[in-house]
Amino acid sequence: MEKKIDSNKCFHIVNTMLLIFCFLIIALPVLNVIASSLSTPGAVIRGQVRFWPKGWNVDAYKQIFTNKMLITGYKNSIVYTLVGTGINIIMTVLAAYPLSVKDLWGRKVFASLFIFVMIFTAPLIPTYLNVRDLGLLDSMWALILPGAISVYNMIIARTYFQNSIPGEMLESARLDGCDDIKILTRMVLPLSKSILAVLVLYYAVAHWNSYFDAFIYLSSDTKFTLQVVLRNIMSSAKALEEMATTVEQSMRAANIEVLKYAVIVFGSIPLIILYPFVQKHFVKGVMIGSVKG
Repeated sequence: MEKKIDSNKCFHIVNTMLLIFCFLIIALPVLNVIASSLSTPGAVIRGQVRFWPKGWNVDAYKQIFTNKMLITGYKNSIVYTLVGTGINIIMTVLAAYPLSVKDLWGRKVFASLFIFVMIFTAPLIPTYLNVRDLGLLDSMWALILPGAISVYNMIIARTYFQNSIPGEMLESARLDGCDDIKILTRMVLPLSKSILAVLVLYYAVAHWNSYFDAFIYLSSDTKFTLQVVLRNIMSSAKALEEMATTVEQSMRAANIEVLKYAVIVFGSIPLIILYPFVQKHFVKGVMIGSVKG
């Protein structure tokens, strides 16, 4: 008995140390980015900033909030993320629930088609031509409709429905006269908050971090996402730096370095705000949805 208790203590000690180590690996770079964004350019460029600001300088954030293109890109990214995530969740649920019903006609065929599409995705040029022919270029829908559903997320949702929703309960609802729409909206979805929260986080992060699609499909400055705006700002700042004198180059390089850190913090705020609301569902949803169905 004493050996068993000792082994449990050793396990908890090792596990705690490992978790602390993982936390430090994640937290220290984040603290360094935040501290650098609030420090003077000279301290940052000389490498004096670690985990606490040097000089407490907020000029980089002033530049961000006075830049109209950054604010416009921020608003666009929020709108694209909200609309895109909503459509993603609707499409995923509408595909996952029927495939979770065992008596669906052709269920295996439809599932095989989804798997085929997931493995053999369309290359860039055919996708671009398709978006162009549909008249979606330079519009919000070019970033949303081509990726309206993720087959991987659909499989997770389908597995959750199969393993976590009692089949007897669904059969009882059908005997009471409920159709599939009522079963889905009144029974399945209320019992699937965990997996829906996980899917919302997955889709929202993907939309918020999406850069390449916006870079390819959008051409109007007023429709650019935050990531494209940031890329354009950094490119123009780099060009100005190359045109400046040696002294001006060093000063501008230092300011750009601080601005980069401030932009990282600025662009991460929405996801930092979103995560606490879905965190309590995250582990449960991932573990249940990952069980093979």
